[in-house]
This record gives sequence, C-alpha cells and structure tokens, in this order.
Amino acid sequence: MKKSRKTKPTNIAALVLTIAAVLLFVYIAQGLVPTEIEGTIEPETTTAATTEATTAATTEATTVPTEAATESTTEEAPHELTVEERALEILSQMSLKEQVYQLFIVRPEQITGSSEKITEAGSGFEAGLEEYPVGGIAMFAENIIDREQTVEMISNMQSYSALGLFIAVDEEGGTVSRIGNNSAMGTTSFPSMKTIGNTGDTDEAYNVGYTIGTEILELGFNLDFAPVADVDSNPDNTVIGNRAFSTDADIAAEMVAAAVEGFEDSGILCTLKHFPGHGDTSADSHLGYTELDKSLEELWETEFVPFVSGINAGADLVMVGHISVPQVTGDDTPASLSETMINILRNDLGFDGLIITDSMQMEAITDRYTSAEAAVMAIKAGVDIILMPENLEEAANGILEAVESGEISGERIAESVLKILKAKIEAGIIS
Repeated sequence: MKKSRKTKPTNIAALVLTIAAVLLFVYIAQGLVPTEIEGTIEPETTTAATTEATTAATTEATTVPTEAATESTTEEAPHELTVEERALEILSQMSLKEQVYQLFIVRPEQITGSSEKITEAGSGFEAGLEEYPVGGIAMFAENIIDREQTVEMISNMQSYSALGLFIAVDEEGGTVSRIGNNSAMGTTSFPSMKTIGNTGDTDEAYNVGYTIGTEILELGFNLDFAPVADVDSNPDNTVIGNRAFSTDADIAAEMVAAAVEGFEDSGILCTLKHFPGHGDTSADSHLGYTELDKSLEELWETEFVPFVSGINAGADLVMVGHISVPQVTGDDTPASLSETMINILRNDLGFDGLIITDSMQMEAITDRYTSAEAAVMAIKAGVDIILMPENLEEAANGILEAVESGEISGERIAESVLKILKAKIEAGIIS
C-alpha cells in the first residue's frame, strides 16, 4: 500500500518565520519599512537585536544552499557517454585493419585454419583471432555437441576478443535448427514455419521467436539468422519451401512481424532473410546463379511485403541473398553485391539497421567472383557485414587495397564499423 506523504506542521512554521525574516531584512536594507505602521510601530523599535536576528536567519537560510551548490559544482558527476559517443571513441582507437576485419562474420575454422570442424576454442583460436580480429563467429551443428561444451566454447571465444563478438547461428525452427534438432542441447524443437503459419495464430509465431531467442541467449549466442521472410510462392523452389511461413504474402508478413517481436523481447538480435526474396526462384543460390524474374512493382506486391512488416517490427539485421533481379538492376549482379538493390532496401523499404550478405561460400558467388572481388563489391554496394567469405584473408586484403587505392573511402569503412559498434553496445556485447 502506498503511503501518503505529510508535511510536519513544525517544519511549515519554521519555514514561514524564516521567509518573513528574510523579507523584513530586505525591506530594511532598501528603506522600504514605513516610518509608522498604523501609528503603533516607530522605526526606532527595530533594535540591533532584531536586526542581528534577521541577519542570522538570512544567513542560515542562504548559507547551506550556497555550500551545497559549490559542492555540487566541484564534485559534478562525470558525463555518461551516449551509445554514439562510446562507439565513436572506440572507432577512433582502431586501426584500418581492425576496422576492416570487423566487417566479417566467419566460421570458427576460418580463424584457426583448421580443416576439421572445431568444438573448442583454445590458444590456437586466440592466436588466430589476434591475427584476424573479425566482428563475429557463426556456429553450425558440427561445432555444437552439448550445452556444457557450447557454453564453454562461446565463453572462451568472447574472452579472446577485444571488442566482443557477434556469436551467430541459423536457428529458424523446423529443418534449419542447429540447436533445436540436437537432443543433447535440451532446447525446444519446433515444427516447420509453414506449420506455424498454417495455424493463423500470430501468438504461435511470437512464441517461436521468444523461445528460440531466450534459449540460445542462455548458451551465449547473441545473433540469430532468423526469421525467414521469404514467401513460398513457387512450387518448384527447392531451397525455401516450408521454411517460409506461408505462400500468402500478407499471412507471411503477420507471422514475420510477430516472430521479430518475440526475438526482440527475448534479447537476441534477429535477421530477416533472404532479401529481396528467395521464395519465387527455381534455382538454389547455394549451387549457382539464381534469378528472380520480377519487376520492382511485382516485388512490392509480394516479396517485399514480409520484409517491410519485419522491418517495422524492429528487425536488427537484413540478410541479402545472392539473387539476381535483372528487371530491376538491368544486369545479372546478385542483390548482395548490387548498389541498386541495397539502396532499395535502405531508402525505399526504410531499413536503417545492419545489412549482411548471405554466405559468400555459395556457388552463386564463388563461381563468378574471387573472395576479394566479392568483398569489395559488397562494401561498395552498401553492405555492412560480409558473411563467411571463401577466403577470409584474401577478402580482407581486397578491401584494404581498395581503401589504399581510393576505390573505397576510409569514411565508407568507418560508416559500417560505427553501426556495428553501436549494435554491439546496445546489445551488451561491448560493455
């Protein structure tokens, strides 16, 4: 029960007397007291004792606040940096190499150089991370054995990073669940997202996001490459299928927004994928060139609908697929490397978060570009994070050389790094 606040009568009386004394002193000092007040008080009756008492009251009323004000001024609390100021402070202390490597999220094996899938992070990982100070690590089923091993591996990796790492995983629910499909992890296993969408209940989609987010956050992950925002509109599609919430864009949009809200409430960073939409393609970008044969108007009618919904719900990242949209771009450049498509995502869909590519190890990229070429094209297009280049060192050196030659400005690199740092600060990855 809330208690009422009461003022003590004695305090009020003392306050009134003090104020009266102060006013009387001011009037005397300025000669405003009349010679006679209704013929009863002469100025001579204001004795030295009265003046002394008034002065004492005035002193008592003014001295303490003055001392407090002085103390407050001299011992003022230090300015607490805003997220922007903190990120700028960190950025100002980073070398160009450190900035460039922040643009990458890679597999743990790309840090150690191991040809075998690693399940622990020891001195070899520490040395590798010092050489390649990447922004994040993406873990796969092969890296995840059980809870204890996963927690220890992630904790060790984080301890070796000067800035803190994005620790990412593909945990969509359904078939793409690196954790949920491992019974040793003790986490919730969900059916396909199409099954969730078919319920017509957005609370179910919210529960997927919230539960997955909560459970993987407990393990040390801070970034999920989910939810899928594609519309399963092509029966010949072999890569999306029941990973999407629906064949109907509006239903998919409602489910995606609810899932994003669930992820956000859990405290995990989430990612919409695969922009501009992989659901109406007949080819798989994992295996080679993939084209979405639609006009911009058609994309707005279907493919963009769930992405807009997810962006408005607060999605942190958008993953851009290696999908060519020749009717929009005028060529066969994959969306992940296309300035036109990135500008549409930024300016037309209004996304101001982090833009990440799909894995650069997919054959839609490796069949046509070197690691350096693809990395440079992605950064020039406006991408913030490059996911798993085929050759990390070659990709990073390609960007460094492009900066040195003037092909990419240092400001362009700093722009993306600043966004990454701000996201890490806001997520508590950087303390």
